[in-house]
Amino acid sequence: MVDPAPLPPSSTAGSETAPAARGRRPLDGLRWFLITSGGLGCSPWAPGTVGTLGGVVLGVGLQAACPGHELLAWGIAALVLFVFGCSQSDYVARTWPKEDPGYFVLDEVVGYLVTILVYTLVRGAVPDALGHCGAFFAFRAFDVLKIQPARKLEDLPGAFGIMADDQMAGVYAGLCLWPAMVWLGH
Repeated sequence: MVDPAPLPPSSTAGSETAPAARGRRPLDGLRWFLITSGGLGCSPWAPGTVGTLGGVVLGVGLQAACPGHELLAWGIAALVLFVFGCSQSDYVARTWPKEDPGYFVLDEVVGYLVTILVYTLVRGAVPDALGHCGAFFAFRAFDVLKIQPARKLEDLPGAFGIMADDQMAGVYAGLCLWPAMVWLGH
């Protein structure tokens, strides 16, 4: 059985299915929004895959907003969101009963940013639409496969373990995407 996804803490007061309503803190609504990628992580179907779309939107948005400075923009966003995500162990523990809840998809968002960062560094050019599509599928594949040391990173304590394995998957995906795109003639 899938755990019911708590709604943003500010809108769940009195709800019996919303663990976030108990012991609510002032920034819990923002935490929920970022951790679930605006609610994408609450998808009943493949929340990690759906949540990765938040990373695609952020990556493409930063690429459009910061032409010529995409690497810097993606790097800052990835670093800030990674540090934020790693600091959320207490919130995750009091909001969801599982250690690595499916609703927590900020790791996928940051993992996607790492994928396009590495791909751009290796290729020497920012991804176009096909590149972003390839990055999405490559990241999801490596996130699911959890090739070592990604699987071992998952064992790190708290939210750090939730976040770290996806960053390794992003490195793998970015490195493998470039030869795959060349092989596809792109």
